[in-house]
Amino acid sequence: MGKKVLITGFDPFGTDKVNPAIEAVKQLDGIKADNVEIVAQEVPTVFHKSIEVVVEAIEKHEPDVVICVGQAGGRTQVTPERIAINVDDARIPDNQRNQPIDEAIYEDGPAAYWTTLPVKRMVHEMKKAGIPAAVSNTAGTFVCNHLFYGVMHYLQKSAPQIRGGFIHIPFIPEQTVENGAPSLNLDDIVRGLQTAAIIAANETEDIREIGGTTH
Repeated sequence: MGKKVLITGFDPFGTDKVNPAIEAVKQLDGIKADNVEIVAQEVPTVFHKSIEVVVEAIEKHEPDVVICVGQAGGRTQVTPERIAINVDDARIPDNQRNQPIDEAIYEDGPAAYWTTLPVKRMVHEMKKAGIPAAVSNTAGTFVCNHLFYGVMHYLQKSAPQIRGGFIHIPFIPEQTVENGAPSLNLDDIVRGLQTAAIIAANETEDIREIGGTTH
């Protein structure tokens, strides 16, 4: 019996004309490898609506694993997130002009949720495949963290057998022509996400190796 991974990616937001998250996950839709099937879902960069869309996709596809993917401009690596926190603090408005500041995502929710994915093992295997990768300890306070927290809240309450988490990815080169920010080519992002998805589906236990940060 094969495993199924639901992988989601946001549409473009802010001043960007493209979002590498949706561009990458579209390329993964329908892939079957190593006893794992990947299905993709586009997600609006909108507070609350993003959670609704992913919950609907979870209920439709009944995956074993959910991985949400978002852009983190300025990062140099593919970065699985360790933790989601219960706060929205939007530096810019979302795509429907919502801009919550210092608001709880769920008033009755805990301060944070840990990922249930083997993030260090995912990073280890991505590095083996030649993909720059690292564990991240902050998913920010915009729609990425909002969705990560909302999905984990739903899974804990309604589908605890499904494991979930979030991966941030860098800009792609076309986004950095004018600003000089770091980037990673889309093919490498796609390879990294496919590697991470397969590991997440097939491995429930994480490994113990150095991956912490000093800041």
